[in-house]
Amino acid sequence: MPTLAFAYLPALVLAQSGGARDLGPVTLFGLVPIAAGLTGLLWCFADFIVEGEGTPAPYDAPRHLISRRLYRWVRNPMYVAVLAIVLGEAVLFGSVALLSYAIALWLLFHLFVTLYEEPTLRARFGPSYDAYRAAVPRWIPRGLVPPY
Repeated sequence: MPTLAFAYLPALVLAQSGGARDLGPVTLFGLVPIAAGLTGLLWCFADFIVEGEGTPAPYDAPRHLISRRLYRWVRNPMYVAVLAIVLGEAVLFGSVALLSYAIALWLLFHLFVTLYEEPTLRARFGPSYDAYRAAVPRWIPRGLVPPY
């Protein structure tokens, strides 16, 4: 799923919108969120395997609530990482269409998280998930110090 959201669909959006625009060296700043997002995704995948004893795939969901590393800062670091990659691509390619896609993607992620993922996690992990939700924000970290 992440590859679809940050590689395949952005390539389609870019192709349909007329391609990249040359904004000069400023576009290289897009590499920073791309690198950070890719690093974050790999870190989250490792946490799913090591701490969660599962995978990000629904058919092998984590057996334990993941609440360390990036999950101490925000509840949805994988989605944040994908959005960072797409925003970096928008800068790298100078594409307003990719920026619009990133906004639409965030809206879809938000709806999925609030309507499906959070109720599912609450049912699966009970009070420990409720405590986690109370301590960790959904999208944007509360500050520079982890909340617990």
